[in-house]
Amino acid sequence: MDWLELDRRHVWHPYTQMGNADPPLPVVAGEGAWLVLADGRRIFDGISSWWVNLHGHGHPVIARAVAEQAARLEHVLFAGFAHEPAARLAAELVSRAPAGLPRVFYSDDGSTAVEVAMKMAVQAWRHRGEPRRTLFVALEDAYHGDTFGAMAAGGQAVFHGAFADLLCAVRHVPVPHARRSTDECLAALEAVLAREEGRIAAVLVEPIVQGAGGMLVHPPEYLAGLRAATARRGIPLVADEVFTGFGRTGRLFACEHAGIAPDLMCVSKGLTGGFLPLAATLASEEIYAAFLSEDRGRAFFHGHSYTANPVACAAALASLRLLDEERSLERVAALERLFARRLARLRGLPGVAATRGLGGLAVVELERGAGGGYLDPRGPQLARALLERGILLRPLGDVVYLLPPYCATDAECQAVFDALEEVLPALGGS
Repeated sequence: MDWLELDRRHVWHPYTQMGNADPPLPVVAGEGAWLVLADGRRIFDGISSWWVNLHGHGHPVIARAVAEQAARLEHVLFAGFAHEPAARLAAELVSRAPAGLPRVFYSDDGSTAVEVAMKMAVQAWRHRGEPRRTLFVALEDAYHGDTFGAMAAGGQAVFHGAFADLLCAVRHVPVPHARRSTDECLAALEAVLAREEGRIAAVLVEPIVQGAGGMLVHPPEYLAGLRAATARRGIPLVADEVFTGFGRTGRLFACEHAGIAPDLMCVSKGLTGGFLPLAATLASEEIYAAFLSEDRGRAFFHGHSYTANPVACAAALASLRLLDEERSLERVAALERLFARRLARLRGLPGVAATRGLGGLAVVELERGAGGGYLDPRGPQLARALLERGILLRPLGDVVYLLPPYCATDAECQAVFDALEEVLPALGGS
């Protein structure tokens, strides 16, 4: 039986309305910034396969590291055992992360890395004799993942509304973009921190760019003010760098734009260069020390069967080396300059409300129509029109974005903007 028919019969795809979705495209290979379909067509991967691919598909350096590690040690449980790839990767992450995050806890994906951070914060407070601290503060329009704690911290009812009655308590505060000022939003944050004094376990933030919420960019001054407010009150700050980490915003980590260091930091997506699932939660020594005891019951009881998988850790080590050897941050800076020039040309097109860009990210926001938001039908319409032109973009409803692998050439990116100039006017504002 044809494997696509097997897919149709048995596979339930993510974030897909299986009742009316277009048939999935059959991908048989990846080369650089391109996906190769079963019929030989090539599709430019303009979203880095959901933001995970840094250096291009099938990069030989990472592929070789994966093969060599798989032949040596494919996996071992991580409770009571250690292995070299995990130890070396932890040291690499600590050396590159903002200061004050010397401890690394591994997991499997970004949502779980956030879940781990939330659990660490709550349990650390409990060990210090403050069990009432179970409330979280997060930003409006946030997205932190699809596990229950991460869903609660998210601000996207379209994704998580079905589970609202099951989620832990979170207070959402405004973010400065559009017509809201930094001072206004920091005042709102301070009001919540004061009102909930003694109850807050942690504050969560996607630093600088809120991804699935609409690629919303807030100023570094807001992030710096948020960090200052939490530090004054001794409240841990969780930086969700799952999307923004490893150069996407032009800095290795987005926290660097504001010169801040969080108490907990979550990384995933680009960690392995797009090869294998792996995540990590980096913690301060203060958080870590709260769990140290002669009492085994005070341990952090969290883990997964494939925690710190050696093959995934080897891929991550290779990807980090490539960031240096291929001077990826310089390439991102060049992409940022190119994107700025081309976004300026898109601003005057019919139906375009705004554009913005940072690092290797370019964003076009459509004029809000009657069906605006994530479920705006123009998103799928635009995606189909671009696929016909050999380009993969996956709009967030009325927000169109380009986030290619760092290996994408200027000419390849120019072709995406050329296609957008062609198809955007046809969408209109409704």
